[in-house]
Parts: sequence; structure tokens; C-alpha cells
Amino acid sequence: MSTDAAFVHQTVLLEEAVDALALRPDGVYLDATFGRGGHSELVLARLGPAGRVYATDQDLRALESGHDLSARDPRFQIYHAPFSAAANWLTELGLSGQVNGVLFDLGVSSPQIDEAERGFSFQRNGPLDMRMNQQAGETAAEWLARAEETEIANVLFQLGDEKFSRRIARRIVETRDAHPLMTTFDLVRCIVEATPRRDPRKHPATRSFQAIRLHINRELDEITEALSKVVDLLAIGGRLVVISFHSLEDRIVKQFIRAESSVDKDFFGQPVGTARLARVGAAVRASEAEIASNPRARSAIMRIAERVA
Repeated sequence: MSTDAAFVHQTVLLEEAVDALALRPDGVYLDATFGRGGHSELVLARLGPAGRVYATDQDLRALESGHDLSARDPRFQIYHAPFSAAANWLTELGLSGQVNGVLFDLGVSSPQIDEAERGFSFQRNGPLDMRMNQQAGETAAEWLARAEETEIANVLFQLGDEKFSRRIARRIVETRDAHPLMTTFDLVRCIVEATPRRDPRKHPATRSFQAIRLHINRELDEITEALSKVVDLLAIGGRLVVISFHSLEDRIVKQFIRAESSVDKDFFGQPVGTARLARVGAAVRASEAEIASNPRARSAIMRIAERVA
């Protein structure tokens, strides 16, 4: 499958995320991970004529969808870039400190997983790519062809919590010495052969594919860099809404909000400085009904904060 028509893409936590932005009819909003535009379209539907939505995405297919939306709605603009560059773009547009809400929907989208040619899925055979931006960077195949065994094992363990990381890394290196790993099924075969025990609830390649994707796209570094710029982008009262699908992503978001919403205390226990963010409510998870209709929502967790100073 290679066309958007083949997919029924369900945006996770759609209503909850847009509600969390506490929209103003004339507000300015950033959808930092446009995907197929589910969040952006709902935000636009709730804004007035003076409202604006800006978006970024690295994926070329997402960019096509974004350009279609901008042609239909002049209140919308999209920029081809990683989301860590969004703050720089909006600052150049003179919007620093004027954005009323920023939304991050992290991880890989359903269409990206379902397109075999992208190389994200261990269930579909295709080129071993895994890049979010198909025009830049090293593919998974290229990295696996050159990386040291220790580096591969460390990535699988640190980013995938793969208990058999050393065995899998060793098998990858042994296999590539005989022939290059070019397809997703080449990699799956290595992982399956190196995995002595199976979890009946999870495919043995799940953790490794996730870890390699995170590494190839520097996803955790991207999140850290993007969050470091987002507070200055927000107006007072502006909302930050982040949906994560991976415990390492959520940990970064949780720690960022905690750090920005607390202040140090002096010797006498008096606060020093001013917190810039305030946490809004508890973490939000998908309902049982949403999980039943879209199993990929099971791991979603949304955190919300508001700029207060």
C-alpha cells in the first residue's frame, strides 16, 4: 500500500488534545507534528477568521497533505522541518511570545507504519529506511552496515530496553558480513534468530525496530531541543500539550514540565525566581472506547502545561 486512500488514519486523543489547548477564536497555534492534519483541521474548525495555525513536519507525504490544507484555508501554513526548528521559524515570523498553544504528537504516525516502503514496520517487507525525512540523513540500512557491534547493542538496550540486545547485535554483524541487510525482513530474520525466548504478546522485533527508529531520527534529542525553546514561544496563558507513545519520550516531557513549573528555594525556604509553567491537571490517557477502535492509542499519554510567567 502506498497511497493515502489506503489508510483510515485515526488521530489519537483528538478531541482531548484540542480541548486542552483552551482555544481562543483569534489565537495563534502551532501543530509541531502535523502528520495527516487531524489536530490542525479540528483547531481550524474551532477558530474564527482571525485565528492562525502553523505546522511543521519532516515527512514528504505529510507535507503534501499540509499544502492541500493551506490551499483550502488561508489561516494555515506548514513548514518542512523537524519540530525542533519550529520555534526558530515562528520567531522569524515575529511570533515569539505570542503563540497561544503548541501541540506535539510524538512518534511515528499510522500511515508511516503502514507504508512498507518507509521501513518502519517489521510486519511489512520493504527497504530498511526508517527516516522521518526521506530527503536527509542516514537510513537504518546504512547505519547497520557501518555501526560497531557494541554501538548497535547499546542502542537496542538503551532505547528499546531489549534484553537480548547483545545477541541481536552479534547476529546483525555476522549476517552483514555475509550479505548486507537491505530490507525490513532481513532485519526481522536476524532478530528472530537471535531471540531465544519469545513473549507471546509481543513480536520479538518490536523493541529493536523502535530503538533503531528512535536512534536514526534522533527523536529524543529532537524532543529535548524543541521543549527547550517552547516556553519563550508561548504567550502568557498559552498551553503546551504533548502526546507521547514511549516511556522515554514521556519521561523527558514530564521532567521538563516539572522543572519549568518549580523554583529553587533559598536557605530560609523562600522561593527564588519564578516558575514559567504550571502543570494543568493529571496525565490523560485514551479511553477504553478509543483503544478498542484504535489499539495504537493504548500507549498514548498526554501532558498539559500553561505558561504563567
